[in-house]
Amino acid sequence: MSDVTKGFPGPLLHGFLDLCLLGLLVAERDYGYGLGQRLGAAGFGEVPGGTLYPALLRLERGGLVEVAWEASDSGPRRKYYAVTPAGREAFQEQADRWAAFSRSVDTVVAQAVPAAPGRSA
Repeated sequence: MSDVTKGFPGPLLHGFLDLCLLGLLVAERDYGYGLGQRLGAAGFGEVPGGTLYPALLRLERGGLVEVAWEASDSGPRRKYYAVTPAGREAFQEQADRWAAFSRSVDTVVAQAVPAAPGRSA
């Protein structure tokens, strides 16, 4: 059995990464590495930069986040991301769709779990 704390398969992660990034940025602006760390702390495991940064660029190009370069106390300048008003709206729409989808998945899984081999009701 796999350990979900090791991360999620690429296609699954790609399916909800934008929602998660917007959610993190609604809570607090951050730079790429910080967002990766926060995703890891939330249980997603290590999110590769080749997955994280294209998603951030997609959000930026879509007008859902804005960027600002700022000096860092511990190295080169950092590119900070902040959610825009359009990003907040997109986050709420995506969060609502996710909640409905999640309820549907939970319903199906709950029906199947007692019948799964090796499980008792």
